[in-house]
Amino acid sequence: MQKYLLAFIFVISSALVQSQKPGAAIDVLHYQFGIELSDENDTIRGNAVIEVKILKDTNRISFDFASKNESGKGMNVISINEKDQTLLYTQAHDELTIRFAENAKKGATKTINIAYKGIPIDGLIISLNKYGHRTFFADNWPDRAHQWLPCVDHPSDKAAVDFIVRAPEHYQIISNGMETEVTNLPGHIKQTHYEEKVSLPTKVMVIGAADFAVNYSGDDGCIQIYSWVYPEEKEKGFYDYGLAKNILPFFIDHVGPYPYRKLANVQSKTTFGGMENASAIFYNENSVKGDQTIEAVLAHEIAHQWFGNSATETDWQHIWLSEGFATYMTNLYLENKYGPDTLLTRMKDDRKQVIAYSKLITKPVVDTSVTNNFVQLLNVNSYQKGGWVLHMLRRKLGDDIFWKGIRKYYADYAGRNADTEDFRMAMESVGRQDLKQFFRQWLYLPGQPELSLAWNYDAAKRLATITIKQLQEGLFEFPVELELIYGTKRISKSVLIKEKTSVFTLPLASKPTQLLMDPKGNLLFEGEVKEIK
Repeated sequence: MQKYLLAFIFVISSALVQSQKPGAAIDVLHYQFGIELSDENDTIRGNAVIEVKILKDTNRISFDFASKNESGKGMNVISINEKDQTLLYTQAHDELTIRFAENAKKGATKTINIAYKGIPIDGLIISLNKYGHRTFFADNWPDRAHQWLPCVDHPSDKAAVDFIVRAPEHYQIISNGMETEVTNLPGHIKQTHYEEKVSLPTKVMVIGAADFAVNYSGDDGCIQIYSWVYPEEKEKGFYDYGLAKNILPFFIDHVGPYPYRKLANVQSKTTFGGMENASAIFYNENSVKGDQTIEAVLAHEIAHQWFGNSATETDWQHIWLSEGFATYMTNLYLENKYGPDTLLTRMKDDRKQVIAYSKLITKPVVDTSVTNNFVQLLNVNSYQKGGWVLHMLRRKLGDDIFWKGIRKYYADYAGRNADTEDFRMAMESVGRQDLKQFFRQWLYLPGQPELSLAWNYDAAKRLATITIKQLQEGLFEFPVELELIYGTKRISKSVLIKEKTSVFTLPLASKPTQLLMDPKGNLLFEGEVKEIK
């Protein structure tokens, strides 16, 4: 996800509620959402057929589902059935509780049919696009799916999904998975059915209904790549979004097989700059420029198809496994295409943002203090600092081991959920070294090293003395590269820092003209270098 319009997002965040947590009584196996859209008003009609596995003996189960608010917006349940048997239910405080006539046993499966209607408070954005045309776009992240869909609105509960959309025939429909049906119905209505067999978290389940121009951008093997843009901007949009066909192969080659059967890049009304919905990425409607400056955003959202969508964080505090990964994978794609100088420039810019953010907010990357209003986690720690952790891990392990570890982590958790410790253990297994200290200091503790380096040269002894002090409150352990410059000649030396003050002496035939600390941008730190004369 690319952050965008955050002021607006913080306004709507008050409507977000804490989602159903892991350990609930059910595991959703499959959703089928029948959705009816209209041009007459903003009321949607829904029919959800939800197959669940019972995880413990119970006579009731619950879904996250928006109740009506004071303005009359929200969802109203009409009926709930199981095998033609009407079930009792209560709907209050954004929770739908369904009661069974008899206890449901652990391990049993049940299929619940929920009929409902209402005007979405959020989650499904019904509005006019910038050309004045009516549109419908789902925008579920982080836990806004329950504003229009009965579901378990938490990333740990993943399920396959079908969307069957009935809408006025002038709309084209995009959704997750593959289109299996388009049928014209009486009254100028069209029914479109999409099927996604791969299990998804609700945050990336979507539909989009608008007037679109659609272009087949190409393919990578059996993966079809499409661009869906407003007709008024089809030439610019096809040009910009067409970059996806060059980006997808990089991640397939470096990470593993693409987890879905298609990739659609869609111009939309998402409140984010880009939203990584599985196989149907939504970009803000102003993203189309006609100059391909969207390349980094495309790479970021495409990287999410592996990290966040397929290998999904177990809970929100581990969101760096999604956003930090997408941030750094974007940088690696650009490094591969444009060279190491591009990576260095981007990492230095990200480092500045991390340092500036740490002076305002003193929290670790894995932030357990946020238990609702998860938009707060769209911050520099999750994105840029998470990316920097991966960068330092890459330098610590070396490129071959780093990529081997990334591939193992993805292979182990594709289609599943993982947390930070799962990732650590995957990297330890291929790197054959203990990474507990590395993960603890960079991910579970706030801040980064603040260093002061002072050096002087004794010409008589032909000896340089270098003193490096850690000025921050807690101590970090890390290697740092020093570079001594003699005109056009450069000599590098790596030193290990783990004490409050570290002193090194180097025998040198002559005085360097300059000494640099971390010249290649491999360490997340702030600091200065001073020569003592």
